[in-house]
Amino acid sequence: MARYLRIRCIVKTERTGAHERISAICGLTPDGSHWTLTHEDAVSQVENGDCRFYIERPRDQRYDVIVAMDVRAHRYLKTLADRDQPDQLLFLPACPHLTHAPHSIPGPTGLGAALDRLEVAQEPGYRALPL
Repeated sequence: MARYLRIRCIVKTERTGAHERISAICGLTPDGSHWTLTHEDAVSQVENGDCRFYIERPRDQRYDVIVAMDVRAHRYLKTLADRDQPDQLLFLPACPHLTHAPHSIPGPTGLGAALDRLEVAQEPGYRALPL
């Protein structure tokens, strides 16, 4: 069963391509500690069925995050409400953690320990939409 994780903030880049605009997504574990996934790792987690992500906007609006593909077959995260660009994700605040210098975002080898600690149950009142 996939873990449901809320994306609370992101690490943006200066690039303009839909697949390049976000370098990492971040959130909190149930115990309040910070987690980070590179964009590429998050895409893989969704495609493998290991995780499902969502964001919350004001007025309790939830948007499921999906993997989209641009015309050059680049995969990227966006919400169901977005068109070509991941606008809803880009509206999220920048992650305030100092560990997000470009050299410190964990790659595939840094993912396991942080993600393995996540035991995220489905949140009350959340109904996942089918992909």
